Amino acid sequence: MAYPILPDETERLNVLNALNLLDTPPEEVFDRITRLVSHVLDVPIALVSLIDADRQWFKSRVGLDVAETPRELAFCAHAIAQTTPMIVPDATQDMRFMDNALVTGNPNIRFYAGVPLRSSGGFPIGTLCAIDSKPRQLTRDETNILLDLAAVVSKEVQMREAMLLSHSRSEQAMQAIEVIEARFKTVFERAGVGIALVAPDGGWIRVNDALCQIVGYSQDELAKLTFQDITHPDDLGSDLSLLQQLVNDEIDRYQLEKRYLTKAGGTVWIQLIVTKQMSPQGDLEYFVSIVKDIQERKEAEESLAALRRDLETRVETRTRDLRLANEMLSSSMAQQLQSEQELRKREAELQMVLQNANDAYVCIDHNGVIRDWNQQAEHTFGWSSQEAIGRRLDETIIPVAMREAHRSGMRHYLSTGEHHVLDQHIELTAVRRDGVTLPVEVRIRALSIDGKTIFSAFLHDITERKQAEAIREHEATHDSLTGLLNRRGMFDLLSKAIARVKRTQTSLALLFIDLDGFKQINDTYGHDAGDAVLREIAIRLQANIRQTDTAVRLGGDEFTVILENIKYGIPDANMLAQKILEAIQQPIRLDTVIVTLSASIGVSMHHPSDENSADQLVSSADSAMYEAKHAGKAQICGNKSYP
Repeated sequence: MAYPILPDETERLNVLNALNLLDTPPEEVFDRITRLVSHVLDVPIALVSLIDADRQWFKSRVGLDVAETPRELAFCAHAIAQTTPMIVPDATQDMRFMDNALVTGNPNIRFYAGVPLRSSGGFPIGTLCAIDSKPRQLTRDETNILLDLAAVVSKEVQMREAMLLSHSRSEQAMQAIEVIEARFKTVFERAGVGIALVAPDGGWIRVNDALCQIVGYSQDELAKLTFQDITHPDDLGSDLSLLQQLVNDEIDRYQLEKRYLTKAGGTVWIQLIVTKQMSPQGDLEYFVSIVKDIQERKEAEESLAALRRDLETRVETRTRDLRLANEMLSSSMAQQLQSEQELRKREAELQMVLQNANDAYVCIDHNGVIRDWNQQAEHTFGWSSQEAIGRRLDETIIPVAMREAHRSGMRHYLSTGEHHVLDQHIELTAVRRDGVTLPVEVRIRALSIDGKTIFSAFLHDITERKQAEAIREHEATHDSLTGLLNRRGMFDLLSKAIARVKRTQTSLALLFIDLDGFKQINDTYGHDAGDAVLREIAIRLQANIRQTDTAVRLGGDEFTVILENIKYGIPDANMLAQKILEAIQQPIRLDTVIVTLSASIGVSMHHPSDENSADQLVSSADSAMYEAKHAGKAQICGNKSYP
């Protein structure tokens, strides 16, 4: 499908690439807009789409799994050429899009509304669009809402463009900041202690998972609370007093131990360290809080205190020498406890990101050699850290067929800086030490340290998730009684079979089968007998069709058979239908009785030149089946040509 090329296409692409939006992670500032579009306009799909040279890439998406599509399939490639919103009420009726693969197949686009997003210079870099699988119209108010939201996205893009221009002379400084930010983000997200940014009024600006685990609240739940809400009332006064001293510049930080109220209704002791962050203008922006769970330590201290009190009671009744010995023992125990606490603290700080991670962590240098390998990596891949460190990654966990692609990708990134996998969640196949492959979800980040590039990767074994997805997909597309495809599975297969008809230039037939006399069997012998009959009919259908054909149970006593590669049209289809009818009419043994039944079969044909859809094909076969019913049952009726 041809799409318009703008006169200033080269300049437009230069601006798009300079904005550094392509192939970047999702951002809440854009995701908030797409969620709002989906909710306000009541559409299943909303996108912020960027039109690259030969593709459209989605900076933000709601309701769509893919991250990009070819430009020739993109509705947005047409929308950016317009100065007003492009609205397509029904894509199947629009000459530009009726044959588009996104219309004829998944996600089955019917309605589209897109507004161009423009740079400061007026170049259209993409669109904000709303998509539905049903035809519809937008009211004037809905159109104005879409225009207003697109203006918000354009404003954000223009602000970023202005920032890029104003900071072009400080690129090296920004790169250094990005490295620091990357390290901060890694530490913030993977820290073994709680970290939070707290607003001056006590509201939570940002918290990490470790803090959520300590108090039992999710990040969204904490966002609705303040630190005052979850601080034990007996500890709140001292906390607020120290906080006021920090605000008044009387101290530059403070540390205290206090109790939080957990979501479960209990309390947990924590060690709190608080500093403040000021704006360049000298205004208070937020507080930085470091929170360490010391509940176990407090419990140990309480036990120790109880023991000490008991010892002191006993010491009072003993001699001076025994008192001195007990005091020395107490001092020794306190020193030992302090030393153990300090050691645990240092060990926790060192291992908080790597050894306590739930995912396998692997770090490699620019030569592809493994430099770090945590405990979860040992468990996942079967190599100990001593064995793995110093080996090449591609010779350790990458399947043989993928190794050259891995090496090529690394060389390309190191020479050009271009990539398609960094800072994203991607699914790949890895291999264990014993040769067994497993699917993993990978997040890779590249960092430049001392002029050398290293790659840090977190890998999560998703074998169970993939197996569960396969089971759910099978259950969703197969009939639980007979094991045949169900209605959903049939329509998925039928749409693909219709597409194959055009490629192979052969015909396709659909048999619609309704059992004659099944209700009498159900009423006479019960539903268990009826189920046994349906299972036997399914077996007979499978036994009397070709390997290229597919039997389906629609529901009740209705079945269909998809016959592909039909060379001689309706005669061939009728011959196969007759064979199936004869098989169905054979007696069926049910424990102590034998039953017989027949079927009415409707036949519908699809030829390479036909434009009928899967729904139309099924409807035609259904109508032909009812003709067979009215003709006396145990009949086969088929269409001569498709309307």
